[in-house]
Amino acid sequence: MNIKNVACHSMQSIVASAILTFFTPNLMAAETPQSVKAANIQVPGYYRMALGKDVTVTAFYDGPVYLTPSVLKNTSGIDLESMMKAMSVSITKDGVQTSVNAYLVQQNGRLDLIDSGAAKCFGDSLGNLVSNIKASGISPNDVDSIIVTHMHPDHACGATNPDGTAAFPNAEFIAPKKDADYWLSESMAKTVPENDRSFFDAARRAIAPYKASGRFRTFEKGESPAPGIESIDESGHSPGMTGYLIGSGDKRLLVWGDVIHSHAVQFKHPEISVVFDHNPKAAIATRMRILNDAVKGKLWIAAAHLPFPGIGHVVTDGKAYRWIPVEYSAVR
Repeated sequence: MNIKNVACHSMQSIVASAILTFFTPNLMAAETPQSVKAANIQVPGYYRMALGKDVTVTAFYDGPVYLTPSVLKNTSGIDLESMMKAMSVSITKDGVQTSVNAYLVQQNGRLDLIDSGAAKCFGDSLGNLVSNIKASGISPNDVDSIIVTHMHPDHACGATNPDGTAAFPNAEFIAPKKDADYWLSESMAKTVPENDRSFFDAARRAIAPYKASGRFRTFEKGESPAPGIESIDESGHSPGMTGYLIGSGDKRLLVWGDVIHSHAVQFKHPEISVVFDHNPKAAIATRMRILNDAVKGKLWIAAAHLPFPGIGHVVTDGKAYRWIPVEYSAVR
C-alpha cells in the first residue's frame, strides 16, 4: 500500500468535507426564503364533484370576507364566542373568516356559473374567481351563463371587470326577476339612506356590459333559468333570493344562496338572523324550510358562505342541524 497516496487522499477528503461543511449552510440559507415563500401560497381554489354520470359541479373560491359576530341578530342568551370556540372558529380583529364561493355546473353541453364572486367590491381579499376558473383549465370565454342567487355584491360583482367589461364575454347574466327588479331600481335606491345605496350601485355596474349587449335577462319565481336547473324560492335575505337544484334521483344538489352565514351558529340556532337580511322573519322561515328540505331530500348542498368548497350534507342534531362537509376525493 502506498502510504503517501493514502495520506494524500485522506487530506483531500478532509479538505472536501470542510468545503462542503462551509458552503452547505449557505446553500440551504439561499433556498430557505423560496421554501418559506412557497409554503405561504395555497394551491388554486377549485374542487370538482361528479353528480351522477352526466353532471359535474366545480366549486370555486373567490376569497374570504370577515364578519364580526355583531352581524348576528336574535342572539339574546346565546354565548356566541363559546359556540364559535367549540367549532374551532377564530374571531380575529377583522372578524370571522367567511368563504365566498361560486359553482360551475357542467351538463347538457353547457357551462352555467352560479354566482360570480365579489371582484374587488368588498376589498382585496376577494376577487380570485376568474383566476381560479382559469387554473382549473376552463376559459371564462366558454361560460354560457352567470346565474346569480341574488344581486348582492359578493354574488354579482365578479361578473364584470374593474374596467367595466364583461368578465365572461360570451355569457348571459341571468337573475331572479324579483331580486333584479328591487336592486336595479333607481327609485327604490332613493328610499334608503345614502350610505346604504352602494348595493344598488354595485348591482347596476355588475349587469351593465351584459345589458348593453342584450345578454341580461330575468326569470320568474318557479321558472328554470337554464336547461337542467330548477329554481327554488329562498326569498327573505334578499327580496328574490333563489337556490338552484341540479341532478336527479339520489344525485341531487342544491346550490343555496345566503341561507347560512355562520356555520358555527346558525345550524344549531337557525332562528338567528343577520343584519344584512332584507326581511329577517322571512329569512328565518326560509332557512328553516331549506334545512328541513335538505335533510328530508338527502340533498347535496353547495353553499355560498360555508367553508370552501362549501359542499356537503345537512343532518339533524337533536332539534337542530349539523353540517357534514364533503370528503376530498377524486372525480368519479
